[in-house]
Amino acid sequence: MTAQSPGARGSGPEPDVLDFPLPPPGTMGPPAEAARLRENCPLARVRMPMDATAWYATRYEDVRMLLADPRLIRPTINDWPSRPGQPADDGPRLVTIAELDGPRHAALRRALAHPFSSRAVRDHLPRIRRLAERLLREFHEDGPPGDLVAGFTDPFPLLVLCDLVGIPFEDRDWFLPVLEAALGGMVTSQEGRRVTDLLRGYVGELIARKRNRPGDDVLTQLVRQCDDGALTHDDVMAFGLSMLTVGFGISSFFLADSVHTLLERPDLWAHLRDDRESMPGAVEEFLRYMPVMNGTVVLLATEDIELHGRTIGKGDAVIPVPASANRDERVFADADRLDLSRTGAITGHGGHLAFGRGTHNCLGAHLARAELTVGLEALLDFFPRLHLAEGREPTWDDESVTKSPLTLPVSW
Repeated sequence: MTAQSPGARGSGPEPDVLDFPLPPPGTMGPPAEAARLRENCPLARVRMPMDATAWYATRYEDVRMLLADPRLIRPTINDWPSRPGQPADDGPRLVTIAELDGPRHAALRRALAHPFSSRAVRDHLPRIRRLAERLLREFHEDGPPGDLVAGFTDPFPLLVLCDLVGIPFEDRDWFLPVLEAALGGMVTSQEGRRVTDLLRGYVGELIARKRNRPGDDVLTQLVRQCDDGALTHDDVMAFGLSMLTVGFGISSFFLADSVHTLLERPDLWAHLRDDRESMPGAVEEFLRYMPVMNGTVVLLATEDIELHGRTIGKGDAVIPVPASANRDERVFADADRLDLSRTGAITGHGGHLAFGRGTHNCLGAHLARAELTVGLEALLDFFPRLHLAEGREPTWDDESVTKSPLTLPVSW
């Protein structure tokens, strides 16, 4: 079967392996190719950046099924074939909750069920609001104009996570550059291995600190369960690494994308400002509409899987694309339109897949909803007339699959 390559030039037959779909420069996405693939080639073969290919699934029902398919696992670095000349063990050892399976994964999820539950997050809402107000007061004092990404949408989810988990927020000037280096070269480079070991050392020091000086935070709770034998040291390490690597970034992206979209549509900004009762539904619609996950979930097949007349072979990489699934016209009417009064966008069958599905669904879904809700409400309260700064355009990282503004110049 020959699929049409969205990245090809000219006419005539197109190669079976496509370029990885990316949004046009300076945009949020999803890539236009996603809609064409949903219609004509819902399971396509694409080139990944690490000199490998993967199956790229774009339809809602397929993505929903694949995310929960037990034949697909989250690969660790050791599951990927080495490049020519690369030693088999020359890879960074960054194991997070996403890479755990079986009893260890189940035990850690049980230990985290309460602190990340809807009730626990609801009890934490006043604290989350105070943290938002703290940042916005500082942002207000420094402007206008100001960069909302640097001043609020980036630090807010990180501050909330640090407060809940027990990571010192003041350490961010050290661990954020290390994180950037680790995630930028984590597949093959020796530098990726070195900085990943730095992160492991940092989390190990945090664990030791919580053991000696307990706090009122999630990490302290896990250390106690580790000392009681319910968890292993590596389990607690995996949690700490998870919080550093993915615990706050996606929330930052969703918040920045949501604010950017609202400011480009002043009528929607005014709607939310004047009708706060619509906020819960609006948040779910933002989660559906924002194409943050343009293809960043990579799974590995443990056995052959037949889909759409094609065979996903054992050992093949599979990329279910929630950003495409959430724009599937078969499920969401007028799917490319942001409709803050849309019904039926609640998580579940027929609802958005922003938080994944199955045993590895997003642990922090309730917290992410709270951060998006509180962040938007605080912005609307502090800056009811917030608008994009004249003559200063937002900037984007056009090389990243995960898309959100790098800068968002605003005034009030």
